Amino acid sequence: MPNIRKIVSRSEQDPANCWSIEDLFPSVDAWEEAFAAYGKLPEQLAAYRGRLGESAQTLLEYLRLQDQISVQTDPVYNYALLRRDEDTADPDRQDMAGRCDSFLVELDNADAFARPELIAIPEDTLERFYQEEPALEEYRRHLTRVRRSREHVLSPAEEELMAAMGKVTQSPSDIFNAFNNADLKFQPALDSKGEEHAVTHGSYYLLSTSLDRTLRKNAFFSLNGAYKAFRTSIAAMLNAEVQKNVFRARARRYDSTLQSALFPNEIPESVYLSLIDTVHQNLDKLHRYMALRKKVLGVEELHLYDCSVPLLPEADQVIPFDEAKTWLLEATKVLGEEYHTALAAAFDRRWMDIYENEGKASGAYCCSSWVHPYVLLNHNDDLDSAFALAHEMGHAMHSWLSYKHQPTVYAEYALFVAEVASTCSESLLMQYLLSKTQDKRQRAVYINYFLDQFRHILYWQTQLAEFELKIHTLAEAGETLTAKKLSAISGELTRQYYGPDLVLDEEGTMDWARIPHFFMKLYVYQYATGFSAAVALSRRILSGGETAVRDYLQFLSSGNSKDPITLLREAGVDLSTPAPVDEALALFGELVEEMETLLA
Repeated sequence: MPNIRKIVSRSEQDPANCWSIEDLFPSVDAWEEAFAAYGKLPEQLAAYRGRLGESAQTLLEYLRLQDQISVQTDPVYNYALLRRDEDTADPDRQDMAGRCDSFLVELDNADAFARPELIAIPEDTLERFYQEEPALEEYRRHLTRVRRSREHVLSPAEEELMAAMGKVTQSPSDIFNAFNNADLKFQPALDSKGEEHAVTHGSYYLLSTSLDRTLRKNAFFSLNGAYKAFRTSIAAMLNAEVQKNVFRARARRYDSTLQSALFPNEIPESVYLSLIDTVHQNLDKLHRYMALRKKVLGVEELHLYDCSVPLLPEADQVIPFDEAKTWLLEATKVLGEEYHTALAAAFDRRWMDIYENEGKASGAYCCSSWVHPYVLLNHNDDLDSAFALAHEMGHAMHSWLSYKHQPTVYAEYALFVAEVASTCSESLLMQYLLSKTQDKRQRAVYINYFLDQFRHILYWQTQLAEFELKIHTLAEAGETLTAKKLSAISGELTRQYYGPDLVLDEEGTMDWARIPHFFMKLYVYQYATGFSAAVALSRRILSGGETAVRDYLQFLSSGNSKDPITLLREAGVDLSTPAPVDEALALFGELVEEMETLLA
């Protein structure tokens, strides 16, 4: 097993392994100066209240001011966010991020008049504006999207009230993140020799993949036991989040919370429901994989702590960050010179924060920025960390190309396509690794990892999406989400998805308590749809030549210039049908069969 790094303080981190936050501001003092200078921005926005329909020139001025503010505030907000996540236990960093959040709420409040006013402009008047001021054409799609939501926009006074509530409605997420990242601690896990191993958000995956069953079992009970101990409080946090979502959906006259989550991103509800239905029709393949796991591991009972460990000891290899970087650069050469050059520069210019330290935010993410994207990692020198790097740098390159090729108003891509580029990057890395080896055992190592990606991203994220849908449906019916209800739903779904070979411990029903994405309103389904699209796109790129690469790069460069379904269809995959999910799961079944043969 790769060595688990000593968890150092932030001040002990090697600056060469830390992101170049100085590209945003050279110091906290410089940030404070910029933050103070932006105090009049809400006043500038409010100056357009009641005027958006008066002339084409006024409307254009307002839209350009919005773009200007977006670019100006981007480094201020990102600097505060990144500093907070470097050490979430530092109260000064928390204060910076909190002040920034409050300022953004103030901006939203000052701009709350805009949506009702834009919707109120008569259609013939708006068409005349386009004729009088050709520069407005750039904003046609943006204005069309705003006006499309007319049924869900409130009066100016009500919109101001909703905007003013922004800081309050963010509280469940803020409370959970502070608790999860700064306050929650886990007991050390003993291995089969009686040696202790620190359990942290960053080390848990490595422990869960250990070939030492005693260690991974104890790590499982340490992590989930800690969440179980606080289950009542965490249930209250999640209940508050879900009730907030229900309230906002009803206030905006949506038929359901699901509709309120999908409509703004132009995604039909059928996409969400079809994903769950299609996965249900393919659960037999996951059950077959679980049976293979039980057989190969030679265990009398298969538990959740047996579901991530590699099936071959050869998988227990050390992959330093520099090697993972080289793999990724080689795997993505197929995407052409512009992509490869920008990706190489990202490493040289320290776009990423690589290793865990005390108080650092858990997991991994990419933060878009007009300066350049920033990537948070907690690298562990193993295969999973190599793929996490590929995933987050896929996000970063998507942001980089969208911001480079799109005007400000369309630079930020829709959430629905956010996981496509990241997962396509992972899929290209997997295809590269498989193409490099003729050794059957090593091929089995990579296929095993690919199967676990399918399990984790397509099956498990769909399971979580179904859980989210169920708890929002219960809340809409007036029920309070208690820890007992949440665990019961989680347990029922886990048994359904994993099949008869899994023995479910009580701690295995606690998934709901440790998922930060549950505080992002029905977000996780996009991992599963994104993975399905990415598998299809990566195979097309590797077999379709220049046309497929050109289509994919156009997709990465398109931001939000078209609706997500259209952008993906033009890239070569149609998620308005069940076909991409069905085809991805068919590949999963083929890989299970090949794995059975390789391990026979």
